[in-house]
Amino acid sequence: MNDTALLEQAAAWIRAADGLLVTAGAGMGVDSGLPDFRGPEGFWRAYPALRHHGFSFEDMANPAGFARHPKLTWGFYGHRLALYRATEPHEGFHVLKRWAARMPHGAFVFTSNVDGQFQRAGFAPERVAECHGAIGTLQCLDACTHDLWSADGFDPVVDEARCELVNAPPRCPRCHALARPNILMFGDWNWVDRRSAQQERRLAAWLHGVERLVVIELGAGRALPTVRRFSELNGPRVIRINPREHAIGPDRGIGIADGARAALLRLDALLRDA
Repeated sequence: MNDTALLEQAAAWIRAADGLLVTAGAGMGVDSGLPDFRGPEGFWRAYPALRHHGFSFEDMANPAGFARHPKLTWGFYGHRLALYRATEPHEGFHVLKRWAARMPHGAFVFTSNVDGQFQRAGFAPERVAECHGAIGTLQCLDACTHDLWSADGFDPVVDEARCELVNAPPRCPRCHALARPNILMFGDWNWVDRRSAQQERRLAAWLHGVERLVVIELGAGRALPTVRRFSELNGPRVIRINPREHAIGPDRGIGIADGARAALLRLDALLRDA
């Protein structure tokens, strides 16, 4: 199919659907100005101080870093926390909300992003499943308890030139050990998955009730294919939107070579004209 035919097919699926499953990777946030850390150069452009230290994204996204370099690791996560809080979700989020509002079962989000942007855009928290956790939720570094708590009371102050946390880091209220974001990291044996597991149970129950599902996948790459696999498991009406990695088998769906915001706005224009 050519580009116009792909968009028309996608629009027809959206019109006919009674439920919208949104699956999203890092590319969804890029149009809001968020970094996606694609490759070491992309990571170091976002955090140049860490090039000096010789740290990669894998080094920082590792629970061992909190014990070895607590100021630096919390500098990285504290900066991200503040950035996500200050970022306004792009227009594409609101397009998805409008489409879902017309469907009997609404929408559910499955995302590997930890930034909380869907909730900031107005998606109900109980309709979002974050398979890698969330930066706005904290846990004990030592997992002395499976309790989780909000990071709302923590306002990180970061020396960006050094990528170091200046103020006191959050602590576990039970054992007073260092706290960390409830994000699944590399080599992470202490990640408390209770919240994510509960979200995914709600998603499974919602899927069970939907008869004419359409899946819109946004900015999910092949490097960590969790989101892509979940999309395809819920085919065959998958609309994969990705500027570079949009290929998908014809028995699973269609691929649109574009960024998330641009493709959603183009689709919305088609749906409005119908």
